[in-house]
Order: sequence, then C-alpha cells, then structure tokens
Amino acid sequence: MTIGGFVSAANLSCQSTLTGNQTLRCGFLNNSVKTNALAFGGCESMGHILRIPHTKAIRLRPRKGVSPLQVVCMDFPRPELENTVNFLEAAYLSSSLRASARPSKPLTVVIAGAGLAGLSTAKYLADAGHKPILLESRDVLGGKVAAWKDDDGDWYETGLHIFFGAYPNVQNLFGELGIDDRLQWKEHSMIFAMPNKPGEFSRFDFPEVLPAPLNGIWAILKNNEMLTWPDKVKFAIGLLPAMLGGQAYVEAQDGLTVKEWMRKQGVPDRVTDEVFVAMSKALNFINPDELSMQCILIALNRFLQEKNGSKMAFLDGNPPERLCMPIVDHIQSLGGEVRLNSRIQKIELNNDGTVKSFLLNNGNMIEGDAYVFATPVDILKLLLPENWKEIPYFQRLKKLVGVPVINVHIWFDRKLKNTYDHLLFSRSPLLSVYADMSLTCKEYYNPNQSMLELVFAPAEEWISCSDSDIIDATMNELARLFPDEISTDQSKAKIVKYHVVKTPRSVYKIVPDCEPCRPLQRSPIEGFYLAGDYTKQKYLASMEGAVLSGKLCAQAIVQDYELLIARGQTRLAQASVY
Repeated sequence: MTIGGFVSAANLSCQSTLTGNQTLRCGFLNNSVKTNALAFGGCESMGHILRIPHTKAIRLRPRKGVSPLQVVCMDFPRPELENTVNFLEAAYLSSSLRASARPSKPLTVVIAGAGLAGLSTAKYLADAGHKPILLESRDVLGGKVAAWKDDDGDWYETGLHIFFGAYPNVQNLFGELGIDDRLQWKEHSMIFAMPNKPGEFSRFDFPEVLPAPLNGIWAILKNNEMLTWPDKVKFAIGLLPAMLGGQAYVEAQDGLTVKEWMRKQGVPDRVTDEVFVAMSKALNFINPDELSMQCILIALNRFLQEKNGSKMAFLDGNPPERLCMPIVDHIQSLGGEVRLNSRIQKIELNNDGTVKSFLLNNGNMIEGDAYVFATPVDILKLLLPENWKEIPYFQRLKKLVGVPVINVHIWFDRKLKNTYDHLLFSRSPLLSVYADMSLTCKEYYNPNQSMLELVFAPAEEWISCSDSDIIDATMNELARLFPDEISTDQSKAKIVKYHVVKTPRSVYKIVPDCEPCRPLQRSPIEGFYLAGDYTKQKYLASMEGAVLSGKLCAQAIVQDYELLIARGQTRLAQASVY
C-alpha cells in the first residue's frame, strides 16, 4: 500500500480580509481538471434542474471597496489507519491478488456494471494478470456514486457519499491508486440537528488522545443534550450481550428490527427516537421499525473497536472523475477495457446452462472465459435466465430488494451561517443526512453561496412525486430546523436552482432475515459470478461492501483459473467437432 502522507494535499491554509471581521472555516478554491469523456456524458436522465429567476443578480466577485470573504482552508490530517486488523487484512487480500502467479493464458472476464463493485472486480482481476471487459449501460461511471454536470458546470450526485475510517478496503484502494490526498478528512465528531431547539446542534466529539473504545464512550458520556444519564445506563446495559457475545451474537440479531431489539433489551424508546432514527436512515435509508438490528450492531462494532472508525472524509470532487477514472486508468494500463453505453439485453446460455455470452441492446455479443454481474440485485433479477430461477441460490434473491432514495441539491443565493464543514444528521422525519457541499468539498467550494446536498429518506412514498413537491417538502423541513435563515416562502434564503436525483432501487433493504439470502460471489453456474454490496461480505450495503465484494469476486475467479481454462478448452473442442 502506498501511503501518501498523513497530511492531505488539500490541507492548506489561506486567509484574506473579511467584511465584518468574520471568519468562515470551510473548503477550497475550485481547480477541477478538464473532464475526461469516460467520466460523464451530459446525461440528465437521473436528475432534473429548475432555475429560479431573480430580480437581483448574485455577485460572485467582490464589489469595489468591499473586501472578499475570509476563508480558512483547513482539513484534518489523515488518521492513522494502517495498524488496524481490518486494514491489514484488506491490504493482504490486495497484495495476494497482485502477487498471484501470472497466468500463461489470461482469462477474458466480462463484467456487467461499472459501479464500485464492477470497477473493483475489474481492477483486482487486472492486478492478477487477467483481462477484464467492463460494460456499463449508461454514459457515466460509478453506479450508485454516479454524478452529472449541468449547464452551469455544477455537479449533482446520486447520493451524499461519506468515507469512514472503518472502510479498510476503500482506504487501501485509495492508497493503491495513489489518491489518498483526494479525501478531505473532517474533525472526529458526529453532529446532530436539534429539531426541538431550532438552529442548534448537538455533538458527539471523539477525543484524539483516547484509544478505542474509550474515545467513543467518552463522546457518548459527554453528550447530555440528546441522552440523559438514565438513558445512557440502560443503553449500555442493553449492549452488554453484544459486547460479550461477539460476532455470533451480532449475527443472531438479524431476525429483529432495531426497535424490537431495543425494547427487548429494556432500552427506552427515547434512545431510539433521539439517536437511532437518524442512524438507521443514514445507514440504509429506512426507519428503526424496519432495519435489522444486525446492521446497527455491525456499525457500532466498527465505530467503537477502531479509534478512527467513525472518522469521516469527503471526496474532494465529483466521484466519476476523482475516484472512478483513476480505477479505469489503472484497468486500461494493464490491458483491460471499459465500455460505456453497453446495456445488456440478455444472458445467452449454452446447452448445459452455462453462460455463452452477454447480448447487448445494440445486437453485439460479448464472449469471455468468465462472466460477472456487478449490477444492483434488482437488475440481475430482471435479466436472470428462466432455467436459473428455480436454483435455490437464485431463488433466495427474491428477499433482497433495493430501497428507494432521493438525493436533493439546492443552491441558495447566499452563504448560510448555521452549518458546519461536516456531515450533519438532520433528525427530520423526511430528511436523513445533509452537508453544505460549498464548505465540505474542494471542487464545489463557493465562498458566497451555499449548496446543500440532502438525502431524502425514507423515500418510498415520495419517489413518484414531482420534483417541485419534493423541494417544497425539503424546504418545509429546513425552515423548521433553521427558521432564522430559511423560510418556506423564500423571504430569507432564496433558491437559485435545484436538482433532484431519484433512485427507485438503491442499496438492498436490510430488513430482518435477509442475511441468509445474500449470495456468495461464486455462483453454482460454472463461470458465472456476482459482485455487489448485496453479496456476502461483512460490510453490508455500503461503498466498502461494494469494493470488498469486487475483491472477493476477483479472488474467486483467480482461484478457479484452472477450471475456467479447462472449460474453455472443452468448449473449443466441442465446437471443432461441429
């Protein structure tokens, strides 16, 4: 693993004079590079824009005699992650693929889906000496981390993406690509809006001087605004079985929702309402009465057992260019291919039920020695061949269903004051997490205007609503949370424009009893594999889960090398007979 230093390249400091002697701690000047054609194609299919006319033009340049806004550009140093067990385990898996014996005949592996799972699969197969052909149906890379550029040059994304210290495979991937400095690390805190105290926030601050789990325990004990001491004691007692029972206990809780588990353990409903509604929506876009408790326990385990597990970073720009393109460049440098606008119409089968080829919408047939589906599970189920559907491995996929989510971007005519350079938990019935991306992200930085990116969840009842209805509902929630700056009639901060991105089927819905339905990456169909966060790996529905699933898929294919070569030779021999 290449370590790019503990201080990010974006960890700079620049100051200028500010009107009113105020200081705004925030992001950076925009220095994005020219867009690569593979990164996006101007696609508007996933998002919509509305521009609001103004009687007064917005001044983006300082007026004569008025000093520019003072900006303190400071991110936090990259935390020490390399000594954790999970990081070392992830690094070993990466190195084992790079160091695997060079194949005498590299496999051609056809992969459907250029999200993080497909990109990861292709990257690690290329590392192992094979030739991946990565097919993406759309004209943009990234899948659930895709983003588009509007006519003004502003980016809007599929989701608000946070990179945790407890993402060892993602952190290794950044290091392997030499792009560690593209993560902008924030202070080690979790910050919650206070709906009962509009305009105020409550913080859980993790002290750097304490090791895990003491830093997390300290953060909880020091916060007296959201949880009372009796709440904390009862919650701690409720967690004892999980701490003592280890992984076996955690896995056994898959049959209970968060709400059911809390009540069973005698934890007051107030703890669920104050903390775990926000946490459930942040983790899986659903409420505690639906989410499996296993998901919460896994997250708590990662956050409490690793000192920097809950520390957060933002990517310094749009994901297709800043994260996906370096992976594509790496794949292509090793002889692999990445093709956009290559939608799969059908999985063609041989007489023995194995895959013959992927038939594309344009009529082309793509053949290989092995095949991988790295799309969301719902797309796989739509394209599953009829004679595979009765196989138990595929039958169990019926329980796995993508959860709808909506990502909202609102550009305002002014800089909002009541915000942070951090991820914020809204604790709103309609909103999950949000961030002022004009503060948190280098490429999106703007000293004069805020751009809020908000996750609208749960979204099931809203996914079919109009964009204007969703924006109205979002503004109602923001006005309730921050009445001094935002009002529903826009008499205060005014909307310049917005984008709404709807994903009807996002990550799989982590409801009780779905864990046994998650498939291994190696399917019972010889030469056919799966990758995606819904497949079996320990990080559930997340970017980390997607990247790890790709590594595990690549590992399975490398392990099956002799079998796949023999299968190819048999197929050629049979073809020559006919």
